[in-house]
Amino acid sequence: MSESEQQTERQCVSCGIKVAGMNAASFDCPDCGCEINRCAKCRKQSNLYECPDCGFRGP
Repeated sequence: MSESEQQTERQCVSCGIKVAGMNAASFDCPDCGCEINRCAKCRKQSNLYECPDCGFRGP
């Protein structure tokens, strides 16, 4: 899969919307290092997220 295809498939872990082309945050899970993507709206509202790999939860 190419890098551009991976970017189009990124989804916010809080609400599930696709975050390609948005002002989204992408960071590594503090526990396992899995990539976490969050949309600007969920970040602004401090919605909770859960790592899909290890279950770590954060604001």
